[in-house]
Amino acid sequence: MKIAVNTRLLLKGKLEGIGLFTNETLRRITQSHPEHQFYFIFDREYDDSFIYSDNITPLVAYPQARHPYLWYLFFEYGIPLKLRSIKPDLFLSTDGWIPTKLDIPVVNVIHDLNFVHHPEFIKPVVRRYYDRFFPKFARNSTRLATVSQFSQQDIIQSYQVPAENITVVYNGANPAYVPFSTDQQQTIKQQHTDGCDFFLFVGLIHKRKNLANIFRAFDQFKDRSASSMKLVVVGDKKWWAGEIENTYLQMSHRDDVVMLGRQQIDVLSRLTASATALVYASLFEGFGQPIVDAFNAHTPVITSNVTSMPEIAGDAALLVDPYSVEEIADAMNRLYSDENLRTELINKGIARKDIFTWEHTTDLLWQTIDAALPR
Repeated sequence: MKIAVNTRLLLKGKLEGIGLFTNETLRRITQSHPEHQFYFIFDREYDDSFIYSDNITPLVAYPQARHPYLWYLFFEYGIPLKLRSIKPDLFLSTDGWIPTKLDIPVVNVIHDLNFVHHPEFIKPVVRRYYDRFFPKFARNSTRLATVSQFSQQDIIQSYQVPAENITVVYNGANPAYVPFSTDQQQTIKQQHTDGCDFFLFVGLIHKRKNLANIFRAFDQFKDRSASSMKLVVVGDKKWWAGEIENTYLQMSHRDDVVMLGRQQIDVLSRLTASATALVYASLFEGFGQPIVDAFNAHTPVITSNVTSMPEIAGDAALLVDPYSVEEIADAMNRLYSDENLRTELINKGIARKDIFTWEHTTDLLWQTIDAALPR
């Protein structure tokens, strides 16, 4: 069979979230199924590291999909033009976007519908595109996959897609995340926090990630504890201006915040393994990748009690109301002061982490693809 795949998010050095999902699943699927021919459709020049096996033919369609108008042209004209020459038996997309007028089976992975619930965080032109096209992307797919039971129910309720057409395929952990020895952790602390223990925030610096409330909570924690703890922030500052920056500038303990910007996975994994706790109090997540990565690094987790995060964390994290600065600060204080609690959460995370493996993700995604292939 010929399987065409939307691979526009396979970007060298930028595999975050959906890009990581795409890389980990497609590498395993293509290598495990040499009986099928795969056509990877990129929107720009691709890196050869993403051509995982001999049964992959890379193609580039235009224009580059960087803006709603270009998304429309890429998916409604660029990809269909390539498909006419390929004549595939199935089209697969791992990022939610598909051409809306295909006469072949389509398998689509929609990771979350954050834009439905928090439209205030999205530019109007982007929001209009999402509102117009994502219902079509969902309903025009032969089968859907998504990354949590929460997202499955959200898609059912928002777009009236039958439950039997949606498979839940949890993300796996990045293999770079492993536990570190005490000596290794101390080396990382010397490099980044002058040897001090630290809480870690990881994620795109965006209002949805709730960094402003985490700053406020860290200030409260420092006022209570009088400790030397630092807060290390790792993430692209693209949406820094506004509330997040203003909150940071008003902090009493701003000097104890270490802003590292975007970091490569080797640095990020070392920081995660060395942190006293991950603070991931996001307002909305379809999965919550840093939670699982922290489990694998043997790092305690503070996360939100909303959307998918309780589902992913289970009993292996402290759950907080992300809108409550007091609750986030209290969780920081509990993990700072209670070594037994930290150990308990680490052990629960170790017990839970094997639920989330890329091998299991890939098996379920392939079953979804196989069910949609023409017989």
